[in-house]
Amino acid sequence: MASVVLEVVHRMKGRQQNGFSFWELMIVLSILAVVSAAILPGMMRARRRSARINCTNNQKQVSLAFKQWALDQSDSFPMARSQTNGGTMELVASGLVWPHYLVMSNELNTPKVLVCPTDTNRLAATNWDSLRNLNLSYFVGVDALDTQPSMFLIGDRNISIAGEKPRRGLISIWTNTPIAWTEQIHGKQGNIGLADGSVQGLSNKRLQETFAATGFTTNRLAFP
Repeated sequence: MASVVLEVVHRMKGRQQNGFSFWELMIVLSILAVVSAAILPGMMRARRRSARINCTNNQKQVSLAFKQWALDQSDSFPMARSQTNGGTMELVASGLVWPHYLVMSNELNTPKVLVCPTDTNRLAATNWDSLRNLNLSYFVGVDALDTQPSMFLIGDRNISIAGEKPRRGLISIWTNTPIAWTEQIHGKQGNIGLADGSVQGLSNKRLQETFAATGFTTNRLAFP
């Protein structure tokens, strides 16, 4: 296809003294339109894949921070440790999410990893003092246990529950409740970090299956 464009352009140059033919110009424009239509979707898909990989890497860093924090806290995540012991247990009922990340500032190093690159509705905090829910892309599974590897620890926030739009705050979800990714962020796909430290990219079907396999009848997730 590129050779056709070059040939037409070459012919145009050979006839510059007479000006470009209208039809030659139309041919070039048509070919360029076809080439753009063929290339642009692929570029968009590649960009989306790249952004999702970056999101996966963010969640891996966050999951590792949870695991590192737990090593120094009797194998407990912040949500299961009292504030007097450096945790956030008393804050779980408030539905706030940022305190669970804030107590791990040493392990996380930077709050920038708490925002997905494609989450255009969230802006990364510039420092830990300014961290709030609006600076987060990832929910926290407040009941996650280091000893229960299949429980949801963190994940992309754009999950609809029983057909309802994603909400903020603490939500109790039965494992047989229909959940699904929305179009927002990763286009009906998303990432989940499990309590074993792994991060999985899931379709809607796999999201439901993975949630049902957590081993608990009810899971509480805090959405930012």
